[in-house]
Amino acid sequence: MSAEGSTLGGRITSSTPRTAQASSRPGGTRLVPRRLTPLGRLLGPLVLLALWELAAQTGLLSPKLLAAPSTALITGYDMLANGTLLPHWLASAWRAWWGLGIGVAAAVLLALASGLTRIGEASIDSLVQIKRAIPTLALIPLAILWLGIGETMKIALIAGSVFVPVYINTHAAIKGIDIRHVELARTLGLGKAVFIRRIVLPGALPGFFTGLRLSVTSCWASLVVLEQINTTQGIGYLMNRARDYGQTEIIVVGLVIYMVLGLASDAAVRAIERSTLRYRKVIGS
Repeated sequence: MSAEGSTLGGRITSSTPRTAQASSRPGGTRLVPRRLTPLGRLLGPLVLLALWELAAQTGLLSPKLLAAPSTALITGYDMLANGTLLPHWLASAWRAWWGLGIGVAAAVLLALASGLTRIGEASIDSLVQIKRAIPTLALIPLAILWLGIGETMKIALIAGSVFVPVYINTHAAIKGIDIRHVELARTLGLGKAVFIRRIVLPGALPGFFTGLRLSVTSCWASLVVLEQINTTQGIGYLMNRARDYGQTEIIVVGLVIYMVLGLASDAAVRAIERSTLRYRKVIGS
């Protein structure tokens, strides 16, 4: 009998274990999970909502502590129907989008300067690392002294909270570009502008999108706090006023709006990322 196989009843049978054969076939052991459907991603939230509603309807959860989801849904519909909600949503969206745009633009420009020049890395990166160690909301007292308590202060702080994740991830992606690509660009005689457009920007895109996904959520999170400072419009203002009157259903409506805006922003970034990086073959695809 050979090591490769044996003859039994005129047939050749391999001595390779069946488990090894099965795992080597396309239908063998699955090493990574299948991609979840949109409905599968909603399983956890739906279970939580069901338990929350059950606790509220059975009296285990007092409405003074937390309104039931059904009550919050009715309240939100009424606020939308009578025109109360839309102006506050537009005010919050305006602050968030301005802060996001300014923060992302500054982060990308400084990441390129820091990642591609020695003087940029020496003068910019260390300062950003210091800023990363300081929570953005801890700068509120100084921001009020410097910029006042108007919209400029709020947009500046939102931009600051957005800036760090985009900068850190974009800078790391630039530094992680394969050196062979740089050597190829040098061999081909590419100029600085062409090198940035053809090599650096495509190589930095995965890190940029990771930072952008973190930033769009931190943008709305910062807005919650900032809209409680000298505002007369905004979702945060509605929640702050509802707290004074014990209206937990309005607080829940505000939380749901922030959640929807955050998830919608994240979904939009992920869709753009999939379209832009469709050439990549990774586990998540």
